[in-house]
Amino acid sequence: MSMLEERSAAAGGGPEWRVEPRPLGYPEAVAAMEQRVAAIRAGTAPELVWLLEHPPIYTAGTSAEDADLLDPRFPVYRSGRGGEFTYHGPGQRVAYVLLDLKRRNPDVRAYVRDLEEWVIRALARFNVVGERRAGRVGIWVDRGPYTGERGREDKIAAIGVRLRRWVSFHGVAINVEPDLSHFAGIVPCGIRGHGVTSLVELGIPATLADLDVALRASFAEVFGEPLPVIPAEAGIQGGTLGAGGSGSPPSRE
Repeated sequence: MSMLEERSAAAGGGPEWRVEPRPLGYPEAVAAMEQRVAAIRAGTAPELVWLLEHPPIYTAGTSAEDADLLDPRFPVYRSGRGGEFTYHGPGQRVAYVLLDLKRRNPDVRAYVRDLEEWVIRALARFNVVGERRAGRVGIWVDRGPYTGERGREDKIAAIGVRLRRWVSFHGVAINVEPDLSHFAGIVPCGIRGHGVTSLVELGIPATLADLDVALRASFAEVFGEPLPVIPAEAGIQGGTLGAGGSGSPPSRE
């Protein structure tokens, strides 16, 4: 049994919530998710919402095109999630969501829409209006009210999921204060003609911890869970646990 399973097996009720205290490597995170998905399917661990940062990397979803990797200045990882290329790095909150959809609601599109709504409601707590756009993956912000740049929309959050026998993994990535220049190495999510933004770049002095509070409250509203509590012990190390959307189908097994 992994560290994550040992710490989680006794938990009951809604999903367990965990926050990583430092950036975690992508291969370690994927390996930990794979283990946890198997444990959820076996009934030996509860569902999980895992909040973390990665060191600077690019990940390629199942729909990624090589032409959209413009400058591989950071490590590139092929991912089984839905979607195309995205960037992860410090200052970006990644939320990996591992839920038993067979028990909740075995509807992939409804699940992706719930993830979108979760992000939209979390952003609303900072008075930021996040919106869906047909044909454009992720959550978008009209910059006009914040920077005066009318008519320009930028992406603030990416969504990419994978399902294995109706257990979800991967999830969402929300820009709080990442180095936005790092996105220049890719065409984010294969969408040209639009940029990326963050809460801080829009003039919102938010921190990752601030966003975590908003995510916890908004999760309860969207997914109908009791307000979750993060366990006092923190950290998942050594690869054990102890980015798709409406415009791009998730990967399903």
